[in-house]
Amino acid sequence: MSINRQRYLSESIREDLEDRKMVFIGGPRQVGKTSLSLSLIPTADENHAAYLNWDRPDNRQLILAGRLPHEHPLLVLDEIHKFARWRNLIKGFYDTTKSANQYIVTGSARLDYYRKGGDSLVGRYHYYRLHPFSLGELNSRPTPSDLEALLKFGGFPEPLFKATERHWRRWQRERVTRVIREDLQDLERVKEISLIELLVEALPARVGSPLSIKNLREELQVSHEAVDRWIGILERIYMCFRIPPFGTPRLRAVKKEQKLYFWDWSQVPDTKGIRFENLVASQLLKFCHWQEDTQGHGMELRYFRDVDGREVDFVVLKDKKPFFAVECKTGDQAASPHAHYLRERTPDLAMYQVHRGTRDYGDAKTGVRVLPWARFCSELDMP
Repeated sequence: MSINRQRYLSESIREDLEDRKMVFIGGPRQVGKTSLSLSLIPTADENHAAYLNWDRPDNRQLILAGRLPHEHPLLVLDEIHKFARWRNLIKGFYDTTKSANQYIVTGSARLDYYRKGGDSLVGRYHYYRLHPFSLGELNSRPTPSDLEALLKFGGFPEPLFKATERHWRRWQRERVTRVIREDLQDLERVKEISLIELLVEALPARVGSPLSIKNLREELQVSHEAVDRWIGILERIYMCFRIPPFGTPRLRAVKKEQKLYFWDWSQVPDTKGIRFENLVASQLLKFCHWQEDTQGHGMELRYFRDVDGREVDFVVLKDKKPFFAVECKTGDQAASPHAHYLRERTPDLAMYQVHRGTRDYGDAKTGVRVLPWARFCSELDMP
């Protein structure tokens, strides 16, 4: 496995730091935020940066007292969003020392959501969302074995590069427990932790299908509002994400049912191609976030399903316009009639059907391109 050592956001972050913007990096626990931040220190000067973690009591006292090591040009502040008034604190640091210091703020939760009081930081920072490794980032010339490794161990650096099932099982179990028992309780007022753990266990079986809050409510014996709120919390701490339906009245598309996927697709059962579908969903979301965070485009990831049950797995919108659609198959079979149906009724929409095989061909009859997932990623220059 040939590994690209530099993460895909590195150059954009360097440019923003040089422009004296603060950089916020959000993403799941153990996705590599700290490693990315520290990798931006010039190799010739090991003292160029200071790293302070809110979870360490000694670091926390320094931050609250304002005793930051300002002799270091680059300051990395990790998990500081767990402090209720963190935005005012950061604003004070930045406004006082921005001519001399650069700031990176990282957190394992949505930093654009946790704005617990304080003045606005608008105009002072750029926000990046760091995703797990994908084919393009893992290897500039991905092989079938690269895809199999991602499917088996997920895209998080530690289990992916260790590449043993024993380590992956232990890592995943410990990570889920820490996210729920530590990160969630640090950020949200939730008493029903045991019920949220049951929800996390129930959700992988729902991946790939329209999510029924009603069924989850009945299974957990709680209210509809509680289940929806808990899933929203899991989204904010980067455990899972939901995508809404795409369509117009002409397409008779469903309007409300959402689909749910995990940031760590290795949590999902490897049956009937569902894990592969989750991997594709995650890497399409990574592409959308990359376009938003580095280029400023408005991106949306959706899916298509109509009232007659026709469905296409993913539709990507760029600046509110349909950009391309993707149907997932484990094998390189003929183009899906549902993809053909959507392609006919949305002429400007590029339609792809991706698979884990090797065949690459255009179906002239349906207007659908059938190709390997790795080639699709390469041609779209996906990170």
